[in-house]
Amino acid sequence: MANVTIRFYGELNDFLPHTQRQLPLSRSFIGRPTVKEVIESLEVPHTEVDLVLVNGVSADFARQMQGGETISVYPVFKSLDISPVSLVRPKPLKEIRFVLDVHLGKLASYLRMAGFDSLYSTEASDEQLAEISSTQDRILLTFDRVLLKRKILMYGYCVRSRQPREQFMEVVRHFGLEKLIRPFTRCMICNGILEPVPREEVLDRLPEKVKSFAEEITVCRSCGRLYWKGTHYERMADFIKKATSTGQLK
Repeated sequence: MANVTIRFYGELNDFLPHTQRQLPLSRSFIGRPTVKEVIESLEVPHTEVDLVLVNGVSADFARQMQGGETISVYPVFKSLDISPVSLVRPKPLKEIRFVLDVHLGKLASYLRMAGFDSLYSTEASDEQLAEISSTQDRILLTFDRVLLKRKILMYGYCVRSRQPREQFMEVVRHFGLEKLIRPFTRCMICNGILEPVPREEVLDRLPEKVKSFAEEITVCRSCGRLYWKGTHYERMADFIKKATSTGQLK
């Protein structure tokens, strides 16, 4: 039986028991497991990893262990471009788009409210979620570490918080989305694109109490739902502002 020494850095320690965090860990194995297999044997999804060093040299997930190696595993670097040296980092996404598991419906609504293309269905299976993420180059958001271990996944993130508003702030900060937010450009219900519509064309569809003040109205291209600036708009705008600037949510 052979051994390797592995250490996780930064937020990757979230996945480890408290007694194992920020420490070199010894891992025993039989055969020649890959780097990916060793990392995920400790319940750390490969989609959370940005750089792996084996004996100080960058390695990919397919690198097989022989025994005696020292493995250093790093999370996403938010301020450094390590693409020239990382062998595990996937190609950069041309557009930030999400697919969310069945437990993150509220987060999906918040991301849509902020203008991000976010697919969500209460009936989506793990297989479907992984397939959509893989074929459409969407970031899979989930609580499920096992789901994120699927080999076909390149882009994924394990959401830590259980509070929807905190989840939104967490995702925005993790992926550096502050400057990409385009509020109220997507339907919060179906993810469709919103576009302006003349008030007179939809006046008969507006609630009576809204007709007196609703001037700027948008309609969803997909489901036809109408949106206008009211107290709900002000609350949501305030929420986005707090989530992306001070980080203080109420």
